[in-house]
Amino acid sequence: MSFALTHSRCQDGTAALAVSVETHLSGGLPSFTIVGLPETAVRESRERVRSALITSGFEFPRRRITVNLAPGDVPKEGTRFDLAIALGVLAASGQLPPDSMLNVEFLGELALDGSLRPVGAALAAAIAAREAGRDLIVCHTDGVDAALIDRMRIFEADSLGNVCRHLLELEILPEIEPPKFDQPAEPLPDLADVVGQYRAKRALEIAACGGHNLLMIGPPGTGKSMLAARLSGLLPDMSESDALETAAIRSICSLPVTHAGWRSRPFRSPHHSSSAAALVGGGRTPRPGEISLAHNGVLFLDELPEFDRRALEALREPLESGRVTISRSMRTVSFPARFQLIAAMNPCPCGYDGDPVLECRCSPDRIANYTARISGPLTERIDIHLEVARQTHELLRGRHTSEETSAVVRERVLRARRRQLQRQGVLNSLLNVGVVAASCHASRAAVKLLETATEQLALSARGYHKVLKVAKTIADMEERDSIEERDIAEAVNFRSLDRNRRKI
Repeated sequence: MSFALTHSRCQDGTAALAVSVETHLSGGLPSFTIVGLPETAVRESRERVRSALITSGFEFPRRRITVNLAPGDVPKEGTRFDLAIALGVLAASGQLPPDSMLNVEFLGELALDGSLRPVGAALAAAIAAREAGRDLIVCHTDGVDAALIDRMRIFEADSLGNVCRHLLELEILPEIEPPKFDQPAEPLPDLADVVGQYRAKRALEIAACGGHNLLMIGPPGTGKSMLAARLSGLLPDMSESDALETAAIRSICSLPVTHAGWRSRPFRSPHHSSSAAALVGGGRTPRPGEISLAHNGVLFLDELPEFDRRALEALREPLESGRVTISRSMRTVSFPARFQLIAAMNPCPCGYDGDPVLECRCSPDRIANYTARISGPLTERIDIHLEVARQTHELLRGRHTSEETSAVVRERVLRARRRQLQRQGVLNSLLNVGVVAASCHASRAAVKLLETATEQLALSARGYHKVLKVAKTIADMEERDSIEERDIAEAVNFRSLDRNRRKI
């Protein structure tokens, strides 16, 4: 038979698209052609396949070889098709039975001696292969990532020869066993480590309950970074589907996927020198950025005004849509980016504006220029603006204090989240504008206070709904169906940037 079909996968964002590797042998001068929009690394697989077949003891057919990577309108990149192409050549030349490869997918780069090398992004391919009802053969390194998938067979191979003997049923490749997920995760920072800062802890709990974005403003050393690092310990573990989606993004970025505590929510803290491409994703071949690596978790931006303005403005769309779309001249790729933003900043360049102990040496113009680095549209997308003040020495020495642990606060967070999910299916922060009015029932006094605050603070429609959502979360924490006046008052009090612009 001069035709053979093998199966592989190409990466398109977080999706692993099916690629049919069609191999045809015909008469004529010996040649080796690969079609189907292959990039340079794919075209170079001709030489890797030729050498791997010969050194593995197979005959390389001296005929006209044509390999088509279908669908032909999708760009093919990387070295992941080497194994599938080599097996297709062997099947088309009669050295392997074509039927043995119909229900198997192959991923792997071939060395010149026929050994297999990892190609990355194996988890996304394993998810897609399971949905297609096929087995998967990868090298050992990729198999470690793909092992997160259960209810399918994943085999690991060391070389082309091992794969061929497996297909000929001369030997059976070792099947990768799903990992044991009862391994303890690394302990997360505990909220009890933060002494005092009760208002900040209250705001952090509200943010955790409703999935709200939070901006902390205060002098250096007041515990802003400590508070942010403890948010992940207040959040519930991810579901299996969410955990797989998050792990698949790490796999695409060639980052290790740990099996211990793999459902814990990610916490990403990029440096303020990060470029827009590093933060939101990009490159010639679009890759996920920090906001996608923080998908289903927390993104902490310390020293917020020090970030490049273009990078910060690029956050506006993902904060609303939960996805980031990267467009290039030849392709458009979309990555998930549903993260919870926690940001921290100083009130001025020196950090001590309004501090009761240390004197601020910044002029009003310097302070205005510093705060203006964060645009109004971005601050409007942040639900809670919190001023974090300096603590007294007596409190820091731990006198008469009893700090709640993360475990205690986490139980309250879980109850509040269950209440929201049972009522509307999503957290309060994700409510659509049309659903907010129907879900957020408020008393007359609460409505009147909200109208007064909206007028005097000059809140936009987005700011109005942000206050309403935060107030609804506060009511859910107290297991009340209706929003009361005190809920609105507390939510408005957490809009410090709006209050600084116009005083009530």
